[in-house]
Amino acid sequence: MSGKADPRQAGDGSTSRTRLDRGRAALGPALELVHTGRAPTRAVLTAELGVTRATAGAVAAELEALGLIRVDARPGAAAGSQGRPSHKLAVADDGPVALAAQVHADGFRAALVGLGGRIVATAPGCEVVDADPAKVLASVVTAGAELLRETGLRCVGAGLAVPSAVAEPEGLALNPLHLAWPAGAPVRDIFAEQVRAAGIDGPAFAANDVNLAALAEHRHGAGRGARDLLCVATGHRGVGGALVLDGRLHRGSSGLALEVGHLTVHPEGRPCHCGSRGCLDVETDPLAFLTEAGREPGPEVSLLQQSIDLIRHHHDDPAVRTAAEALIDRLGLGLAGLVNILNPDRIILGGLHRTLLDADPARLRAVVADRSLWGQSGGVPILPCTLDHNSLVGAAELAWQPVLDDPLGALSSRG
Repeated sequence: MSGKADPRQAGDGSTSRTRLDRGRAALGPALELVHTGRAPTRAVLTAELGVTRATAGAVAAELEALGLIRVDARPGAAAGSQGRPSHKLAVADDGPVALAAQVHADGFRAALVGLGGRIVATAPGCEVVDADPAKVLASVVTAGAELLRETGLRCVGAGLAVPSAVAEPEGLALNPLHLAWPAGAPVRDIFAEQVRAAGIDGPAFAANDVNLAALAEHRHGAGRGARDLLCVATGHRGVGGALVLDGRLHRGSSGLALEVGHLTVHPEGRPCHCGSRGCLDVETDPLAFLTEAGREPGPEVSLLQQSIDLIRHHHDDPAVRTAAEALIDRLGLGLAGLVNILNPDRIILGGLHRTLLDADPARLRAVVADRSLWGQSGGVPILPCTLDHNSLVGAAELAWQPVLDDPLGALSSRG
């Protein structure tokens, strides 16, 4: 038997290594395409990356070896009437997860979120939020750590959503008005300390809850495909806004962009926490709606849920209908101002605003069109958010981002 190597085998190995080396730079973009559902097959992945079929195959195989995606072993029918059958791509059902946490005025919750924005497990929500952020974040991280123990899944990192502007680069919650937390609480550092203390691997992040809702909706929900996406939502108290430009959150110079809650929409209206009157924050949130409808808030469920239930089940009540119309008109005025300034190609609404849109879409769209410069010549689509727990999904996106940027580096650095 000859001791010479088979030249075909040598050539095949060299070619394979070259393809893989060439494809390493494409691992992150490829993973993001699968993560956001834009590459359901290897053929689409090849076209989107602008690489050869062989390179796309090597990239998909590497992501599968990392436990991030699943490649169907048997090619399925090609999309359309022409072309070869192509292997289907999907995120791995048993792949790593991110720990996501959310704190709001009516409680907090932890969840595990996989690639694709898929919520794998959630812990029972807590309805009591302590005035000490360290106690609250310790509790929510403990709940997340228990989920990780129960599932045995690998964690890539942790993300936290809070109802406050979060200043960068320090990670300070500047105005957690509805939590009784001190202004400027270092929530990111506190959260990171609790994550480390729980023995959870990966980096920890924190951001505003509506920013994260917008990011999640842009990647996985009602905002998919938008170039300039405006999100406005009520949350449980107050009003927040966010803008996603070319797939990235617009944070401003220090993380404080899009504080839309302090647009004046009713000059003689309610006093606002900011010192002004009639701000969107106090004129279109759940408490404003219940007050406008003459309902006394009860302790049984959150103000948000009480408001949604009232609109859905008692819309024929004249007081409820009048209150809904008043909030729709004020919300429309605020949205029109934002359209004039930002010129988005899509608006999505969350929380109570989503329910107001569902209750009377024609009225809200008419107010926006009537008051905005561009609305009358070409109306901006106004859509409801579609993801359940979108702030939690968005918090997970923060933790997934380093993996999306560099899958091999991010995962190999954590053993």
